Amino acid sequence: MHNLQMVDLKRQYQKIKTEIDAAILNVVESAAFIGGPDVQEFAKELAAYNGVKHVIPCANGTDALQISLMALGLKPGDEVITPSFTYIATVEVVALLGLTPVFADVDADTFTLNIDSVKKAITPKTKAIIPVHLYGQSVNMEPLLALANEHNIPVVEDNAQAIGSIYTFANGTKAKTGSMGIIGCTSFFPSKNLGGYGDGGAMFTNDDALAEKLKMIANHGQKVRYYHEMVGCNSRLDTIQAAVLRIKLRHLDEYCYARRQAADYYDKAFKNHPNIVTPYRAPYTYHVFHQYTLQINGFDRDVLNKKLAEKNIPSMIYYPVPSHKQNMLKDFVKDSNFQLPVTDMIQDKVISLPMHTELTEEELAYITTNVLEILG
Repeated sequence: MHNLQMVDLKRQYQKIKTEIDAAILNVVESAAFIGGPDVQEFAKELAAYNGVKHVIPCANGTDALQISLMALGLKPGDEVITPSFTYIATVEVVALLGLTPVFADVDADTFTLNIDSVKKAITPKTKAIIPVHLYGQSVNMEPLLALANEHNIPVVEDNAQAIGSIYTFANGTKAKTGSMGIIGCTSFFPSKNLGGYGDGGAMFTNDDALAEKLKMIANHGQKVRYYHEMVGCNSRLDTIQAAVLRIKLRHLDEYCYARRQAADYYDKAFKNHPNIVTPYRAPYTYHVFHQYTLQINGFDRDVLNKKLAEKNIPSMIYYPVPSHKQNMLKDFVKDSNFQLPVTDMIQDKVISLPMHTELTEEELAYITTNVLEILG
C-alpha cells in the first residue's frame, strides 16, 4: 500500500504524465511564459465548462476575491456578509480593502451559509454577500439569490472548493457553482479538484462591462498598455499553469466522479455509527467532495486525529478556529457575547479524512477500519 496522503498529486500526475509533460515542454519551447496562447485557450475552455461568458484568470484564489470586490466599487466601511466557517482568505480580503466583514452562521448539515442568518445580518451598509461553496457542495443559492435581489446586493461566489459542482433550482434548471452570482471566484491551488502545479485562480462573470473591469484591475488598471485608468494590481496566471490546467480540465468530471466513489465507500463504512455523522449531501447540489468531513460526537475529535496519525493516516481539521475568533479579525466583532451557534459547535467536531482521485479500495479499507477501531 502507498504511503497515505490527504491528496496524492504524484499518483494523479503519473496517470496523465505524457499529456502534462508535452504541454509544459510546449510552453518552454515557445518561451511564451506570460500571457501565452494557453492562457487564452484555458479561459475559453473553462468558460464553456462552467457555462459563463467570461473567465478572467489571475494569480490565485485570494486575488480573485480581492479583485472582485474592487471591481464592485466597494468603499471603506461598506459591509460584506461572509460565513465565519471558511478558509481565512474569504474574510481576509474584505478586511484588507478596508471593508467590514459581517459574520453569518452556517447550516449544521451542509456547513454552508444559513439563509436566515444572512437575512438577520443585512443592514443598509451591506454591499456584498460572499457565499462559500464549502468542502465541495453548493450553498443553497436559490433563496440566497432571491434575498440578495430583494435588497439589491451583489453576490460574489467563493467557489475555491467546489468547481464542478452543480446546483439544481426548484424548477429543475441546473447551474455550475461559480456561475450564479454577479462574479464567481475559484482557486487552482494544487490540492483543489482542478489544481495546477503552482498557484492560480480565476473569476467568472456573465457581465461584459464587469469582465472588462476585472481584466483591467488584474493588469495594473490598464486596458491599453501604459495607460492606467484605475488602481489595480498585478495578478496573472502564468502560461505553464494554464497549460497544465487545460489538460486537467479535460479530466475534471472524471476526478469528481472518483471522489464521489471514495465518499460512497466512506459513507457505507461509517453508516449508523453512533459517534459519526457522515457528510450530508443536499438534494439541490452535486457534491464533488473537495474534502470528506465527518462530525464526531461523543468522542474527542482531537484524540481521533492524534491516533490516526499514529497509524500513518493523515487527517485535517478544516477549520479549528473560525474567522470571527481569529486575532486578526477581533476588531470586527464588537459584541464580546457574539455567537454563531452552529459554527461554534462544529469547530470542535469536524475532521477530514484523505480524499483524492487515486484512493484505492485497500487504502479506504485501512482508513475506515482504523477509524472504527479507534472510536470503538
